[in-house]
Amino acid sequence: MYRALLEREQSGEPIRVALIGAGSMGVGIAWQIGHTPGMELVSITDIDLDAARRAADAYGAPWSFVEASDPSPGPGTVLVTREPFFVLERGRDLGIDVMVEATNTIGFAARACEAAITNGQHVVLMNAEIDLVLGPWLHDLAAKNGVVITSDAGDQHGVLMRMIDEIRLWAFDIVMAGNIKGFLNRYATAESLLYEAEIRNLNPVQCCAYTDGTKLCVEMALVSNATGLVPWVPGMEGPRADSVTEVFEKFDFERYGDTGVVDYILGAKPGGGVFVVGRCDDPLQAEYLKYYKMGDGPFYLFYRPYHLCHLETTRAIGLVALRGEPVLAPTHGRVSDVYAFAKKDLQVGDSVEHGIGGDEFYGMVEACADADPRGHVPITLLEGEGGERPRLKTNLAQDQPLTYDDIELPDSHVLRLFRVQQEMLDAR
Repeated sequence: MYRALLEREQSGEPIRVALIGAGSMGVGIAWQIGHTPGMELVSITDIDLDAARRAADAYGAPWSFVEASDPSPGPGTVLVTREPFFVLERGRDLGIDVMVEATNTIGFAARACEAAITNGQHVVLMNAEIDLVLGPWLHDLAAKNGVVITSDAGDQHGVLMRMIDEIRLWAFDIVMAGNIKGFLNRYATAESLLYEAEIRNLNPVQCCAYTDGTKLCVEMALVSNATGLVPWVPGMEGPRADSVTEVFEKFDFERYGDTGVVDYILGAKPGGGVFVVGRCDDPLQAEYLKYYKMGDGPFYLFYRPYHLCHLETTRAIGLVALRGEPVLAPTHGRVSDVYAFAKKDLQVGDSVEHGIGGDEFYGMVEACADADPRGHVPITLLEGEGGERPRLKTNLAQDQPLTYDDIELPDSHVLRLFRVQQEMLDAR
């Protein structure tokens, strides 16, 4: 890919990118695009103009604030704006090839992705939440419009998918796709994480979603929907381990039978890594693998000791623009989802201020075939829209799963699309 990007650079026809979201990851993505041959940043959108300016400065080119009434700065100038829709609608005029969605929103992200796709732009999702809640619908819309939408290459699920593709190529059966998580507190609140969020340059709500395990579960649900692997139990098993090599002691791989699973280990080294366990029963291959110091089999551990988030986003951009290929797509539909469970005792009339990373609910991944018949609510549907918040209709005890009978959900754009998506999947 690097050679192909060099050729684009030398030809004067770089891949032109619109970036939405200039938080911690957005700034890094802007810098990375500025240092990747064959790529050019056209626009940056963020509701916080100071954040957008920081991203533009990180990219390293002149920038100009634009509005719908005055959308045309001089050539070579990055467009900085609070809302992206007029930019995306003019995408063909501006030569935009790829839109990168890097916000932590759901409703806004849905509209932005829809606008980019219908205006002929590929989409890269660093936003795992919109990737999960509307992935099948968005991929269907992209196919109808002759473009590609993909998960990011640098988040854990993207890295795992790349590993799985390669390990399957080697003729292994995938037994487990695993995440390595450093710390977990399902009852964390944004307020309790103010200091941690500040030192990591994160929004406290976003930091809370990492800490309470919801983001972990979202990532592994995406892997599940791309591969058909399933969580063995709601929330996965997640044993504590000191090293990734302890997976052979912590999991009983034989009990999964022919069912491959998604899971994680807690507190292990290397922190920030991911792993895959593959099975190979062939005696000839086993001799080679023993020679390669991979163990006696039939289960073999492969791991990557890092994932590099924004550094790898340009790989996803290149894949969709140069090859028309996604890093990860929900080819198996909705195998798993992430369902809401009460963080504390909740009362009738309580509103949900933040669905993901809020004080009211944490998310646990579960197979849809098990959770949906019981009416459990995906946590991605709790964002609300236009100031309207979901509101409890019943009391809930701590750790109780949320059902549709327990909550009044605003009639949001995402909820409507989610229902359309389910009808689409049911018809297949």
